[in-house]
Amino acid sequence: MKMYVLSLGAGLLIGVIYSLLQVRSPAPPLVALAGLLGILLGEQIIPVGKQLMAGTALKAACEQTQATQHVLGPLPGNQACQATVAARDTSSN
Repeated sequence: MKMYVLSLGAGLLIGVIYSLLQVRSPAPPLVALAGLLGILLGEQIIPVGKQLMAGTALKAACEQTQATQHVLGPLPGNQACQATVAARDTSSN
């Protein structure tokens, strides 16, 4: 949940800076969100596609490549998923 609050805070800060500079955001919010969704989904095409080419079912391919977790992130209240992400983050450092 902390990540969501920090993200919202960063967005509000940038909005205030834009307002003080009297400029508009570079993209309408819906266009920007659609672009971000496209980036997240696009990152998963190759890994999931490789699994599908190997004969794995779509659901299993998404699970094996952790595509769903990457696109959606750890959802609030999903303690098991958050623990997995935290363990992965500490082991990669």
